[in-house]
Amino acid sequence: MSLKRFQRRLIRVLTVLVVLSIVFCLGLYAYRSFFGYTYDGSLFGQDLAAGVKADENITNIALFGLDTREGDTQSHSDCMMIVTVDNTRSKIKLISLMRDSLVDIDGHGENKLNAAYFLGGPSLAIRTINENFGTDITEYIAVNFEQLVEIIDALGGVEINVETTAELLELNRVIRDYGIEQGKEFAGVEQTGLQTLDGVQALCYGRIRKGGTGDDWARVERQSIVLEAMFTKVQSMGASELIGLMQKLVPYVTTSLSPTEIAPLIVGAVQDGVPTLEHTRVPLDGEWNYYGSSSEYILYDLDVAADHIHEYIYNDVFPGDTASTSSTDSDSSTDTYNEPLGGVDYDEPPTAPATTDDTSSSDSAVDPASLAEEGGRYDPATGDYYDSDGDRYYLDESGNRVYY
Repeated sequence: MSLKRFQRRLIRVLTVLVVLSIVFCLGLYAYRSFFGYTYDGSLFGQDLAAGVKADENITNIALFGLDTREGDTQSHSDCMMIVTVDNTRSKIKLISLMRDSLVDIDGHGENKLNAAYFLGGPSLAIRTINENFGTDITEYIAVNFEQLVEIIDALGGVEINVETTAELLELNRVIRDYGIEQGKEFAGVEQTGLQTLDGVQALCYGRIRKGGTGDDWARVERQSIVLEAMFTKVQSMGASELIGLMQKLVPYVTTSLSPTEIAPLIVGAVQDGVPTLEHTRVPLDGEWNYYGSSSEYILYDLDVAADHIHEYIYNDVFPGDTASTSSTDSDSSTDTYNEPLGGVDYDEPPTAPATTDDTSSSDSAVDPASLAEEGGRYDPATGDYYDSDGDRYYLDESGNRVYY
């Protein structure tokens, strides 16, 4: 072989190698840019007790909002939702599951629903949802609440209506406490009404549940309000803005979905335009009770809840559309959605035992520690209490909590 022929072949081979290298680098860049999230392949091969997939055009995914603090190796899932991508009806449906729901956790007996994630991570949490609600979930998405701040700031903030003075006061208390926890000072919210909240403000808005603001029931609703506000912001963006946003957001997400699964899921969801976003929660009003020595659990018929979920996901019957119409004759002008039974704020401790026994003595000594919230504690040195979230408060003369 002549030297010139050898040189020509060498140049061709090198050219091919250079082209392949460029293609590989571009592919790697695209992958990291658009799918640079934390991929969790640990669910592969695990028994998640998932039911048979009833409709190939409907995909159910578990969404976990985690409140992981620095140094934590385990976390309770403070926010749990079933996200349904319904390509048939061009909808994304969010179903909130109450974290204090009393359920059976495989291998651990009865406990709160959010304990499943703490005890066995996403696999046990998904299995618990599937077993108790008859769902077919095999994938999950998890976002830490701390990362939610970065996501909302990347969106340029979200529009939220801070409706009441009680919400405003509690929101600013939570912002202040969050700042102390982070070692920084964050701007509070100055007034009620519709306004743009930044990442920290929106995060704290989705956390408030104390000070007469509705307990966990209202917190679940606020979490959905934040998600809907984020979705609305995304809808207003152009194609180039969405690409830039995706590059910013994906590093804050952990999911079991692979890039080859995400791409067709997104394409299917937007094939008929931007999908409609809906939200509900189970159990429905009037179908649950508090349970336990400190009313720490939410007790309801899981089969009934499973029927609501199945009908909504596959038959598009919004929970309560038919079953709840008979209970609206008491006061149709009052919106009681997401309020506890009787409108009682169970975040406030009872001022007396729940009994009709008139023989009980009002002079008997009460151990202050017995008044502490389930999961909280009493500090005898200061006379203060700490709730299950670590927030400090004292009891006024009526036995109501007053947070510092």
